[in-house]
Amino acid sequence: MEKGPEAASGTPYALAGKRVWVAGHRGMVGAALVRRLARENCQIVTADRANLDLTRQASVEAWMAQHRPQAVFIAAAKVGGILANDTYQAEFLHQNLLIEANIIDAAWRNGVEKLLFLGSSCIYPKHASQPITEGALLTGPLEPTNEWYAIAKITGIKLCQAYRKQYGCDFISAMPTNLYGPGDNYDLATSHVIPALIRKAHEAKINGDAAMTIWGTGTPKREFLHVDDCADALVHIMKLYSAPEHINVGWGNDVTILELTRLVCDVVGFKGEITSDRSKPDGTPRKLMSGEKLHALGWGPRIGFKEGLRNAYEAFLTERPDSGSGRLSA
Repeated sequence: MEKGPEAASGTPYALAGKRVWVAGHRGMVGAALVRRLARENCQIVTADRANLDLTRQASVEAWMAQHRPQAVFIAAAKVGGILANDTYQAEFLHQNLLIEANIIDAAWRNGVEKLLFLGSSCIYPKHASQPITEGALLTGPLEPTNEWYAIAKITGIKLCQAYRKQYGCDFISAMPTNLYGPGDNYDLATSHVIPALIRKAHEAKINGDAAMTIWGTGTPKREFLHVDDCADALVHIMKLYSAPEHINVGWGNDVTILELTRLVCDVVGFKGEITSDRSKPDGTPRKLMSGEKLHALGWGPRIGFKEGLRNAYEAFLTERPDSGSGRLSA
């Protein structure tokens, strides 16, 4: 079944009046996309996990045939931090491969007009030149602690390119930097760095601890983007971008983990000492993505980092009823 020609380059894709499926709408990015798409005068289509298992091909095909979305955002994925990636290697590779392959293939079979696959900055080589451009993909070895997830996401990019080339599908990919904000995961065994630090700092404050400990040396540098800025960028990309190569979604600035920890402690109001556990891994030394392609489309972030961290801590206090008493630092 061959699809018609892709949207002409430079022709904006209109979301207004379209049925738009956000796959993974209960996740942090998916929920932010639903919030952002509410301003687009489109019909947002979602599917709860209880009603649709994205790892089952027949189920995805049947659901897609029934609901016939015209545009798709693939925000569904099995995600986690360094510990989770390094511990559950099979699940991170297998489940993410199934989710993306099932949705992309069903989108082609059901004539979806446009699809955006959401990846991750971990697709890039561990020692990529900074800032990382899209062309750095597959130019060197991956970071070993998350290579399983990275390989799955690279496969998703290549699937979109293959369906685009062979069938003329307007399928694109976007690779966001490290995200944070409402709807995050605060489980220390599986969370990313900002929610983990927020929880650690909050609990240290509530318990009256003299110190809190971070993993590694604190020297690696990371870039962070608020999830609502990410959602805004993804909608912008869906409308204006149509090309085989993936596109980075980033802030353009980075901080060391130690600097980040100090900012989080300031927002949370923890005044104790910060110590480091050097027996734990640092991960990639630095990961700053080039945003030139996205900036050329006329998009830039709106939420300042300190403002975003305050919003993330407010969300933590709201979303975790077991967090105890806590107030934002003045």
